[in-house]
Amino acid sequence: MNTNMDKTSIPAHRLILAAPKSGSGKTSVSCALMLAFKNAGFDVHAGKCGPDYIDPMFHREVLGIPSRNLDSFFSDENDLKRIITEECTKEDSIMLIEGVMGLYDGLGGTRREASAYDLAVKTGTKILLVIDAKGMGRTLIALIKGMLSEDHEGLIAGVFLNRISPSYYEIISPLIKEETGLTVAGFLPEDKALRVESRHLGLKLPSEISDIRKKYEYAARLLLEKCDLNDILKICKSSAPLIKQTESPEFKETPGIFVSGKPVIAIAKDEAFCFYYEDNIKLLKEYGADIRFFSPLHDKKLPDDITGLILGGGYPELYASKLAANTSMLRQIHDAVHSGIHVLAECGGFMYLQKEMITADGISNRMCGVLNGSCSMKNKLVRFGYIELKTTEDTPWFKKNESIKAHEFHYFDCSENGTALTALKPVGKKEYPCMIMSNTMLCGFPHLYYPSCKSIVRHFLDI
Repeated sequence: MNTNMDKTSIPAHRLILAAPKSGSGKTSVSCALMLAFKNAGFDVHAGKCGPDYIDPMFHREVLGIPSRNLDSFFSDENDLKRIITEECTKEDSIMLIEGVMGLYDGLGGTRREASAYDLAVKTGTKILLVIDAKGMGRTLIALIKGMLSEDHEGLIAGVFLNRISPSYYEIISPLIKEETGLTVAGFLPEDKALRVESRHLGLKLPSEISDIRKKYEYAARLLLEKCDLNDILKICKSSAPLIKQTESPEFKETPGIFVSGKPVIAIAKDEAFCFYYEDNIKLLKEYGADIRFFSPLHDKKLPDDITGLILGGGYPELYASKLAANTSMLRQIHDAVHSGIHVLAECGGFMYLQKEMITADGISNRMCGVLNGSCSMKNKLVRFGYIELKTTEDTPWFKKNESIKAHEFHYFDCSENGTALTALKPVGKKEYPCMIMSNTMLCGFPHLYYPSCKSIVRHFLDI
């Protein structure tokens, strides 16, 4: 990638909150810490390591600002640093980045690439270990030493203990500091009020949890009682300064650049369709798109004069009967697609375009009927993990041998998943056909990361 480099070194104060495993409380601790720093007057920014959609929703709910995905499979080192420096523009800016899975868990669960540690190494970011200490004694020290033994770059700078009693914290924390040399930055006790429920794709959405803001306000107050923000701020400030990077635009809007005027893009966004990468929306806007959000659940018609339609992922299966009952919107989308507007649909949006969706209770719900398939819930995870989508011939959306990075995570499957592209797993030799493609449509189960192949955005916007 070509980049123009502004040779200005900026502090970009930041840290990654990582853990030995999933379920350690990273999201609760991250959100509590973000809100605590925000309440203390800092310019706080959020990040999420990896391709997750749901954790950034919690960050946005707490901070009221977008959360950026920092994914070293999707993005190269320069772009990762650019995202950070785009956010951290003030002297009091700090970026708190929530890790993914275990600290060293990357591609295929066996490699470090695309792990939280990989992100830390590529961006020079210090790590605060969040450890679920419930049910452990001195084993905590052995666990921390084991984590340190794999940290060849010396990036682990501190420990935060979750679900530990105040009395035992007072006993074990000085021992941890003495035997590991790490800052023990604080703790949160076991507290039912801090729990967030999960379902098959991860945590429940913030909109589904009553008083979510109050929950994290309570967590932030509790955290301030149990830790010193100055210790954590010191870790943020110990991350390496970054050179401010500005991407060289491949395209600048000029009068008449669009075939039929400024593109107006309708994006489905409501309780059923809410999985969107912030960088995808940002790229569309940078290329001049006029974004109009709408709700397939609640609206009766599409926005006026649209030239493109995006149907993202989410939980349409939870609202299948309501989606089916909104027959006006079903007709609107069916007719708009057949009129020739450009369409991008992924996962839940792909399911919505089918003839029917069969929910876990066996009920068939009529969908848009743009595609002739039937999608239904399976009793196992159908696809999970990173993929790279490729083609061996020129197409309207891709050039020959061009590729786009993507991620899959779905329990539903469809009778017609498409064969237009080949999905390649980055670990091993597994590959399989997927995606339905025409001159105006690109849809399938994979969640696409647009910046990894900008030509699809140019085609979608008819540039």
